[in-house]
Amino acid sequence: MELDKMDENDWKYHGEGNKSLVVSHVQLSRVLRLLKYPAEDSENPPQVNTVEQAFRQIQNIVDFSSNVMSSLLGDKFIHSGEVVKLPLEFVRQLSIKVQHQRPAWRCDKVMDIYSGCALCLPNLTSPVLHQPTHTPPLCIEIKPKCGFLPSSKHVSKDIKTKVCRFCMHQHYKVANGKWKRPSLYCPLDLFSGNRQRMHFAIRHLMEEPQNNFKIFKGGQCIYSSKEVSDDSMDLNCLLHHLRPYILYGNNRINSHMTSKAVLNDFITVLVNALLSGGDGEVVTDMRGEGRSFCDASLFNKERIRPGSQGLPSDSVLFRILQTQMLDTLDVEGLHPLYRRVEQHLQDFPKERDTVWSPASLPVCVRTRLQMEGPYNEAFLEKLQKCPTEDDGSVEYAVAKVHQYRVAMTAKDCSIMVALVPGSEEEEDDEGIPTQRRLRDFLSSRPPALSYSVSILDLDPKPFDSIPSQLRLDQKIVSCYLRTGGALPKGSLPPHSGIFTAAEREDCTLLFHPM
Repeated sequence: MELDKMDENDWKYHGEGNKSLVVSHVQLSRVLRLLKYPAEDSENPPQVNTVEQAFRQIQNIVDFSSNVMSSLLGDKFIHSGEVVKLPLEFVRQLSIKVQHQRPAWRCDKVMDIYSGCALCLPNLTSPVLHQPTHTPPLCIEIKPKCGFLPSSKHVSKDIKTKVCRFCMHQHYKVANGKWKRPSLYCPLDLFSGNRQRMHFAIRHLMEEPQNNFKIFKGGQCIYSSKEVSDDSMDLNCLLHHLRPYILYGNNRINSHMTSKAVLNDFITVLVNALLSGGDGEVVTDMRGEGRSFCDASLFNKERIRPGSQGLPSDSVLFRILQTQMLDTLDVEGLHPLYRRVEQHLQDFPKERDTVWSPASLPVCVRTRLQMEGPYNEAFLEKLQKCPTEDDGSVEYAVAKVHQYRVAMTAKDCSIMVALVPGSEEEEDDEGIPTQRRLRDFLSSRPPALSYSVSILDLDPKPFDSIPSQLRLDQKIVSCYLRTGGALPKGSLPPHSGIFTAAEREDCTLLFHPM
């Protein structure tokens, strides 16, 4: 990109989160993430050190991803991006252009149009292909959430060691009107490494996507959460997009496959991608005895074959789970250590912030505690060399807080799986990171699909958010205990979804009069 020739008409609204807004280029496989701030501040925008502060915030995201998370999760899965300085007039015109495309409930914050700083990243919903094909890539975004049950002695409610955080949180969200019906997805099934349980988990992600499952085709979102949806319409639309990829992958271009078979084969492809990674050994169950099953999951444990549990040690799910499990104390055990650090920072306020140079571009100066950066090798070393026993020091507390914050990022990350139709003459796997042929899925037939796996949404979690995380944890557990795990009155029951619709359609096809 030529930054001095930026044109807002080359960019379109892509999406946004709580802290940033994303636009994508209409031709290039690039996205820009721009910071947001509360709309009430728009009339009196921050003017002091705006560029330096914005640059620091975005550079922290890049450094955390490239220096910390990539070491823990694996370079092959990570795209850290770079900070860019954009022309202010381009940013202002871009803000005007995308405003009407933003969801109304997101408009309590506005895009930063004063610093010109942004994070430039590859567009993982529309990856660059080594050998372009006529059929665009199909990209699936999964937010897997936390894959284990806590076993910390600090856990005060026994239910937390039996029912996973995601399943309890579903009841809390339904009770508070966030969702009309709960998702039956359970992260512990996905992280089990057992193909039956993983298939079961992805099926329920598809039936109730909420904000945890999306499908993109050529950069456009074609399947995601809908408050009011028609299962048959959802099914027809999804099958229209999926069928060519599944038939192509099966070398059955001119053959017929039932709707249910298409959906099941699609899930099989995703399971293969999530378990891929090379020749790593399968780790049987690193979560410990009794920590790999959630009592709220509807999966029948009796269906599991002995020895079928475990993740390959170089798979994306293993690396994410391993990083999540840096949270060894649970937020209940971590909070007293947070208070120890906070008290130290009140006594020695100069140790709270990273020091920045007064130059136009900030330069990090190492601080002892590194609570908000810099995220460098010293930060990584602190959390990797944390003592096993609490010696009462602030250094121990800082290291455990660092571990917890990194674990929280892993619990909230997303996985992007890109499915790419290959050319018949193609002989190698170049061009896409962590690419693997669907050998397991296609058996001995010539491979026709390739896939790549990436991890995104790896921003550092703020140190100051720990007290609010504890309060939310207490509310979620209290709500679940109060209802006994039953759905609140007025909520909608989990619906049968697209798979039941597919079965109905297949029956109709089977018995249609000739």
